[in-house]
Amino acid sequence: MIHELRIYTPTDDNMGALLRRFRDHTLRLFDKHDIVSVGYWLNSIGGRSDELWYMLAFDDFAQREQAWAGFLADPEWLEVRRVTEADGPLVHHIENRILSPTSFSPLR
Repeated sequence: MIHELRIYTPTDDNMGALLRRFRDHTLRLFDKHDIVSVGYWLNSIGGRSDELWYMLAFDDFAQREQAWAGFLADPEWLEVRRVTEADGPLVHHIENRILSPTSFSPLR
């Protein structure tokens, strides 16, 4: 199993809209495309307070590629993105990391 850590920094004053899009649309579409949500976080202490951090789980790199390809091509996602970004993008930039567990990691 691999985990993908994604960190989204929204454009000015769009954290609420970004969170609503995840809550109302993205999580359901992730499920549809076998993208397993591990967790979603906002920073409370230390570091930047304007970021959404989330972690996803995949069986392996091949399953990750297939899942993301399906999600990004999904007509429903394309429409949700078009509607939610009618006034401009919600995300300023994205950081992305693929994490592989160590042999002693409790989470695999």
